[in-house]
Amino acid sequence: MPEPLRIGLVGGGFIGGVVGAQFFDNPDARVAALADPSEAAREEIATRFDLSSGALYTSYGAMLANEALDAVSIGTPHALHHDQILAALDDDLHVFCDKPLTVDLDSAREIAERTERSDRTVMVGYQRHLDPAFVAGRERWHDREPDCLTAEITQDWVTANEGTWRLDPDTSGGGFLYDTGSHLLDIVLWMVGLEPVSVAADMSFADDAARVDERARLSLDFTNGATATITTHGGACSHQEAIHVWDDEGATYFESSQWGSPEVTEIDAAGGRYTPHYDRFDTRTKGDAFVESIREGTEPPATVRDAFAVTAVTEAAYESARTGERVSIDRR
Repeated sequence: MPEPLRIGLVGGGFIGGVVGAQFFDNPDARVAALADPSEAAREEIATRFDLSSGALYTSYGAMLANEALDAVSIGTPHALHHDQILAALDDDLHVFCDKPLTVDLDSAREIAERTERSDRTVMVGYQRHLDPAFVAGRERWHDREPDCLTAEITQDWVTANEGTWRLDPDTSGGGFLYDTGSHLLDIVLWMVGLEPVSVAADMSFADDAARVDERARLSLDFTNGATATITTHGGACSHQEAIHVWDDEGATYFESSQWGSPEVTEIDAAGGRYTPHYDRFDTRTKGDAFVESIREGTEPPATVRDAFAVTAVTEAAYESARTGERVSIDRR
């Protein structure tokens, strides 16, 4: 049997702990090192994943220089992703990176092009690609082009993140749309498989500089003539999601709360409803999917190009909100 993949964690916060635990529990992987500037985070991760003091680093560069690794798992603030992904690829490592890919389109494009020139696996942390309900939705709607979509997400995001880097646009890239809203944009684009061509957006902001959006409303046009209305509200009292996808034969409704797997309702042209069954225990973790992709040499469930599409729409939406104009989406 091959040796377990040696994985270095970059960032010992919430994401580092969650995905790190998935690697720790996987017999084909081993948490080998951690880089985090926080002493408290280093101590906590070391205890959880049985790391010696010699495998703990205050800087990412030092970890790469001193550890024999096969892959890294990046769970750091959004603005750091670009440099950290490229440094890992320079060291010929596989990369798992939390979403979003990065916080500007040129950086996302550079990562996509570098990944495509490499034989390394690079996976982005959009876990909905592993949910059986959304996988079935993708299979259905790639065969039947939708003509109308609505999607919304709410969360008590602003209050919950007061005093953290998520409300600092220099590290987060923006606000609620770039953070939790990124999941909603991703699953809509990935599930329906349509090409977005332009977006009109308006936003309200939680900061005086109007950089950290609390609410956003996006109107997307696609190449096939379909339209989508997407709303994000980061000042709501609870986390709820709803995605409705329509064509002239009916619709699929995906509705969920508190990060749970969605309840799905199929609607036919006459308005009849039924609820399909999905095996919730058939969902792989992000860590397991990443390791499997490396071992089998297969494309990861959430690719850099998937994430690039999200960045393209997000950046165009911010530009539209600033200018008041509909903005073309650059997917090149």
